[in-house]
Amino acid sequence: MKRRDFLLTAAMTGVASTLRFDKLEAALKNNRIAVSSTPDLVAVMGGEPAIMLDRALAKFGGISAFVKKGQTVVLKPNIGWDKTPELAANTNPALVGAMVHQCYSAGAKRVEVFDHTCNQWDRCYVDSGIKGAVEAAGGIMVPANDQSFFRTVSIPQGKKLKQTAIHKSLLDCDVWFNMPILKNHGGAKMTISMKNYMGVVWDREHFHKTDLQQCIADICTFHKRPALNIVDAYRIMFKNGPQGKSVADTALLKTLIVSPDIIAADAASVRFFNQVQKMDISEVEHIGMGQALHLGTDDLNKLRIDRIKI
Repeated sequence: MKRRDFLLTAAMTGVASTLRFDKLEAALKNNRIAVSSTPDLVAVMGGEPAIMLDRALAKFGGISAFVKKGQTVVLKPNIGWDKTPELAANTNPALVGAMVHQCYSAGAKRVEVFDHTCNQWDRCYVDSGIKGAVEAAGGIMVPANDQSFFRTVSIPQGKKLKQTAIHKSLLDCDVWFNMPILKNHGGAKMTISMKNYMGVVWDREHFHKTDLQQCIADICTFHKRPALNIVDAYRIMFKNGPQGKSVADTALLKTLIVSPDIIAADAASVRFFNQVQKMDISEVEHIGMGQALHLGTDDLNKLRIDRIKI
């Protein structure tokens, strides 16, 4: 491994690494990509979800850099499974609730949250803890269990996916944020920011029947991109994904990875995931396919990355 790659990997590892963070900071002091006033990616380690979110957003100029007064905002976490938070099948509810609060603090008129779930939608919303966290912060949980909530749009840049039905909340909002959890996935290998798009479409079966990896990349070319990809790695699922079987399938890493670049966010997340479970990025084919579609870069050495240890 090149020294530059090693330093970046070690810095991303945080609590999952046996190396001391302060020594890494000293080693990275003169590294060009470690210091930036406008980062391409922020990795926060060692804190609770709301605190890490606040620190990450501050690096991008605060939530007001993305949300303006009177806007309607959509958050798209992973709420696909009827599982409780400690199983790490869904995005951490504390993180989602904190993001709702952030959006309202910037003057948002309305904050909507949805996912086209795999299990019974209302049970997923409740048992994940996300409904309670969102509503406590003043947000609105929007159902996605019926085709009437979706409208068909064209995907002109798609190679295999040429059109699909996307949830009308995402189509009609002013700005949206992609909030996946970092997980192993049996079919797609990993489910992170790009794979999380499958919860905004109605016909997921078409993805599986056609070309899952290419369709994941294709849907990400839809012109209405997320303002930020906020990857929840507070507790990750490193095996038996995407549902998991028990807490033994999870690891508590207390990390948040944030970037407007969906390819960079997922590439960094895969690299981070490797500290717990081996996963070559080449196996996560939709990341390379997305890069070929000019959605971003997986070359983290070219990016300005800020790392924060709490």
